[in-house]
Amino acid sequence: MDVVLEKRHVQRAYELYAPIYDLVFDWIFAPGRVAAIRALDLQPTDRVLEVGIGTGLNLPLYPPAVQLTGIDLSQEMLDKAVERVQTLAMPNVTLKVMDAMAMDFADNEFDKSVATYTISAVPDPVAVLREMRRVVKPGGTLVILNHFRSESRVIGRLEDLVAPLCIRLGWKSNLPLAPLLEAVGLEPEHVMKVNLFDGWRLVKCVNRK
Repeated sequence: MDVVLEKRHVQRAYELYAPIYDLVFDWIFAPGRVAAIRALDLQPTDRVLEVGIGTGLNLPLYPPAVQLTGIDLSQEMLDKAVERVQTLAMPNVTLKVMDAMAMDFADNEFDKSVATYTISAVPDPVAVLREMRRVVKPGGTLVILNHFRSESRVIGRLEDLVAPLCIRLGWKSNLPLAPLLEAVGLEPEHVMKVNLFDGWRLVKCVNRK
């Protein structure tokens, strides 16, 4: 039986993670973060949306003058991001508590959007990606960095087996990539394996509306 990731699982998990998130997750996932922001190919006039910005670990990777909006479901995580914005002196960063499955933004409001280690930590990944498509202009860039279900039969089965435990920790271990993109109507322009043991995938798409 498939175990469903609910919003309460996510909120509870990240309330607990907030004080230690940077210590635990920064260095392990740093190579992927660097690659994801680089994949955005940022230009001075770009308006960028980061979905699931968390404590703001990606902030030092952005150009200081970037027009960046970051959203997250967890106020506790965003409190850390606010401190980081102040430390880095980034005046053009806006942070908002928001449900990524129902964003309060207009259609085509952003040039580019990125979600790092977020898509498997939301109850409805399809809804989040549809929202990202909606708020990004036609021809704009979407970058997704995440762990997806392995294409190896053995490893994929193991990820299925540990899925109930991972749900309790606030993320889904066996989210398949191809059906997700197909459901949203996205085709990957580029897919690259990153991080330890190449266990995560960086996916770059163009928003062809």
